[in-house]
Amino acid sequence: MITSEPDDHHWMAKAIACAQRSLFISAPNPRVGCVIVQDNALIAEGFTQQAGQAHAEIVALDEARTQGFHDLSQSTFYVSLEPCSHYGRTKPCVDAIIEAGPKRVVIAMADPNPEIAGQGIAKLKAADIEVKVGVMLEEAAWLNVGFVSRMLENRPWIWLKIASSLDGFTALEDGRSQWITSATARDHGHRWRARSDLIVTGSGTVQADNPQLNVRSVPTVRQPMRGVFDGRLALSPKLRFFHQQPVMVWAGEGVSEERQELFEEQGVYVRLLPATGRGQVKLEAWQEWLSQQEFNEIHVEAGWRLNGALARAGLVDQVVAYIAPAYLMQGQPAMIGQPPADLSQAWRLNLLSTKKVGPDVELVLRNEERWQGLLTQLLQQAERNI
Repeated sequence: MITSEPDDHHWMAKAIACAQRSLFISAPNPRVGCVIVQDNALIAEGFTQQAGQAHAEIVALDEARTQGFHDLSQSTFYVSLEPCSHYGRTKPCVDAIIEAGPKRVVIAMADPNPEIAGQGIAKLKAADIEVKVGVMLEEAAWLNVGFVSRMLENRPWIWLKIASSLDGFTALEDGRSQWITSATARDHGHRWRARSDLIVTGSGTVQADNPQLNVRSVPTVRQPMRGVFDGRLALSPKLRFFHQQPVMVWAGEGVSEERQELFEEQGVYVRLLPATGRGQVKLEAWQEWLSQQEFNEIHVEAGWRLNGALARAGLVDQVVAYIAPAYLMQGQPAMIGQPPADLSQAWRLNLLSTKKVGPDVELVLRNEERWQGLLTQLLQQAERNI
């Protein structure tokens, strides 16, 4: 049973708010926030910086010392993720905390990496520091859902971004889709691009819309990798999608070396994967390739073919839908697949939020079965470390 003192939720909420400031910068590392509290007052806070730079705990410690707080023996550290206990791009944060010698450390969730989960907690306890684990665990986990997914199940968290009319069409029958939703909604969608590690689309979308699919409408210190499925390498490498790095294309094994070289001369990374008889990249091969990467969250902006294929393969964990107050009457759907024989068999998602964005509405929906599976594993880790 996870219990906590009354003020623990208040301060952990502030730590998680700090972690949200890492939303666009920390990947592939998790988004972590830390606040240091003494005499029930905030004395320092920090959030994880870009990979290779300081983690949240070190930023908070540095701020505390800058403010003149050198004796932290009566303080409490609130950290949204178990402090790291291993050497990676930076030194272990748990050692810095132990050196500071606080009275308590309150942690939202244990490290989801099964190989190291609990090691930082054990070191804190061995140093006679009181440790509390599991405060606001679900909120901290949701902020890092891609990292949690990759650590626990070796697969990223994938969402579809869809813009459609009220009757569910994403384009006219001839493929024209610019623009169903407003500029405000499109700009808002860039926040989802910015937090992802990889933006995915299909060759049909690139050919029809000639998009850039990069982040332009929100400030960001990094551009996510962008990739397109083009089984036969039929696209032109001169299209705008390929102008900005980093960018890649997934093609089927057996395409000509000449076609590969045309893309590689443009700085495009070509990854050859097993393909179907129709030349389409096999999604199970793509999923296996993903398991070897450090992508936490993947943002998909594509047409009905790729959306439907990903859904059929069980790879869609979330949907972010922007709905315009307009009816098209007919056109291209958001996705296509085998229709259910009965309404009870429909693929249903859990509606998490609705928000008015300009004249449109944003819906965020989650594959609840997948999320609950991850959350159960995290709760079990927390119980083992109480």
